[in-house]
Amino acid sequence: MTDERTFDLAVVGAGPGGYVASIRAAQLGMRVALIERDRLGGICLNWGCIPTKALLQSSHLLSLLRRAEEFGIHAENLRGDFGIAVKRSREKAERLSKGIEHLLRKNKVSVFMGEARFTSAKELEIADSGGKTNGSIRAERILLATGSRPRLLPDVTMDGQVVLTSTEAMLRSQAPASMVIIGGGAIGVEFADIYHAYGTAVTLVELLPTILPYEDEEITALLRRSLTKKGIKILTETRVEQVIVEAGKATVRVSNHGVSQELLGETVLVAVGRVANSEVGGLKELGVAMENGCVTVNEWMESSVAGIYAIGDLVGAPLLAHKASHEGIVAVEKMAKLDDVTPVDPRRIPSCTYCHPAVASIGLTEAKAKAEGYTIRVGRFPFSASGMAITLGETEGMVKVIADATHGEILGVHIMGAHATELIAEAGLAIALEATPEEIAKSIHAHPTLSEAMGEAALAALGREIHL
Repeated sequence: MTDERTFDLAVVGAGPGGYVASIRAAQLGMRVALIERDRLGGICLNWGCIPTKALLQSSHLLSLLRRAEEFGIHAENLRGDFGIAVKRSREKAERLSKGIEHLLRKNKVSVFMGEARFTSAKELEIADSGGKTNGSIRAERILLATGSRPRLLPDVTMDGQVVLTSTEAMLRSQAPASMVIIGGGAIGVEFADIYHAYGTAVTLVELLPTILPYEDEEITALLRRSLTKKGIKILTETRVEQVIVEAGKATVRVSNHGVSQELLGETVLVAVGRVANSEVGGLKELGVAMENGCVTVNEWMESSVAGIYAIGDLVGAPLLAHKASHEGIVAVEKMAKLDDVTPVDPRRIPSCTYCHPAVASIGLTEAKAKAEGYTIRVGRFPFSASGMAITLGETEGMVKVIADATHGEILGVHIMGAHATELIAEAGLAIALEATPEEIAKSIHAHPTLSEAMGEAALAALGREIHL
């Protein structure tokens, strides 16, 4: 094999985990190969994070314009065009994909398009979409960042027209008259918000008791009330029994504690989670340990086979782009033997749901903190008492700070409200620095800003709230 095909590191998958790991490795002096079978940026940039946020921005603007008279603006003949919103979302995704191509070229990462297959623990064969081999590459270490795909329901045929995955849901030329969304979580909730804004009658069906199962119960209850107030129908603790498609429409049979009903929809979106893309050719034959379809790794993201690493959705929950990126950085920095590398701490990974109002969190929920034996202090500050939220006309939600009553350390922060996904960054820094509510309260927050709510919630945890 020629030197042009020999590398220090080969990364399989160019999503937010793979391309970030590739760039960081190149910065550290490694010779890097990056293999991608579809588009640079992976699912997140092309079919997930970026295009859905573009659609959410369009839907939020449309919803806001419907309230234009509150702000002294007369908007007549207002009409939403879902097809144009979709076109815009694709343009944004394409722009960012080209940006990643530039970054990889700038950092001298060698990109190979095709499907990777292990022929040994240090060698990968690359094939095109037709299965034809385009040669092999050799690398001292191989990092897998193959991501995930939508989880399907058994006995439900995904036709892409009536019964959709999230991919088809973001490519439609127009919004349907009605939609049944099977599954809550971030994907289900965000699409419910998008389609409702464009006039679709949405019913959201969730098997578990809450629509955002991993979020704080109090925050999730607030979100449910907000979405219901908008007109989105929500059914929790409801099981889907059957999906029947006839004459271009669907009937979804569901049951709730033994009581059955039929939901009618022009379309059905299946949003019941994602499955790791662990079917990398030759991986099983190498004896890489796996559990529940995910690669088992140590704290440095190395698998049971020395020199083979895995990150992101491939190693399990939480399935978040920023988690994948951070894991990739940790893995390659450890490979480079940097002194200050620290493993990824799950409690320092923020979670975001970009509906309107948005939800964001980091650390322990109130219930989890109690279950772990902490004596806690809880501080809450509603956006209805925030001067900036009032001026924006977005007063729903609150900031909730959970702190250890014994040592003062902040254990978790949970936000529902305008720009929650931006505000959570302060909480992330606070938890990373093991800060206390006292320290947040002493930090001077500009006025008027939404971030003042963080300071007020910290004061509330100390029993010293000012504006309540």
